[in-house]
Amino acid sequence: MINEQKTCRDLEIIANRLRIKSLEMIFHRQAGHPGGSLSAAEIVACLFFRVMRIDPSNPTWELRDRFILSKGHASALLYTALAERGYFPISDLDSWGDLTCHLQGHPDILKTPGVDMTSGILGHGIAIGAGLCLSGRAKDLDYRVYTLLGDGECQAGIVWEGAMIASKYRCSHLTAIIDYNDVQLDGCVHDVMPLEPFKQKWESFNWHVIEINGHNIAAILDALSLAQQVHDRPSVIIARTTKGKGVSFMENRSQWHGQAPNQAEFEKAIQELERTI
Repeated sequence: MINEQKTCRDLEIIANRLRIKSLEMIFHRQAGHPGGSLSAAEIVACLFFRVMRIDPSNPTWELRDRFILSKGHASALLYTALAERGYFPISDLDSWGDLTCHLQGHPDILKTPGVDMTSGILGHGIAIGAGLCLSGRAKDLDYRVYTLLGDGECQAGIVWEGAMIASKYRCSHLTAIIDYNDVQLDGCVHDVMPLEPFKQKWESFNWHVIEINGHNIAAILDALSLAQQVHDRPSVIIARTTKGKGVSFMENRSQWHGQAPNQAEFEKAIQELERTI
């Protein structure tokens, strides 16, 4: 099943709807990570509603494209996208985090339809993505693997071990996407542990590098299409984004990496996002 050909405007509306539902989940649970969920909404909308070959009625379809949320703390965004695509009822989102619910704080492949990798401990998405690509190659299956990472996550050495593996085995069906919002739990990424020159780092590992505005739907779609045309190495899309995108008092603020809003903050945030739609 290939996604419907949503227009760029359709995808913008979907991205903001994902933001609103993610914030509702985080507010009602009074736990979660709003900043990184809001910053990656356009990326996830493009993948799940336009680009990836998936079938929500058959989550384990062997030919499906795989998605790895390496930054597993942004699970509210992933669960919202999965529900909106029909993997499970949207009403299930109300039980997020309950012990008996299939939606846990971090994605769990054994519990949640549509989850292709259990994540939580940061940094493993690239290596597992490479493994999935090699498995597909061995079985002669032509699926693609998309891995979404945070920029702060790229401070972990295991990310670069995975990058070496993917490069060595020319995993051209692997596309990594970096949610480069320059904010992590303890402050700005460029202060805590600078990544620059980031593009050159990936190039030195022999990856094909694409840099874009991560909130521009057309740019995201073009980059994902270009990555599919690279056949001799993996690709990475460095998507420049804004932490807490769409909510004025959350944008570029490290305190909103992992803090739930109170009632007044929640209402103000929803009003701002609804005005955007």
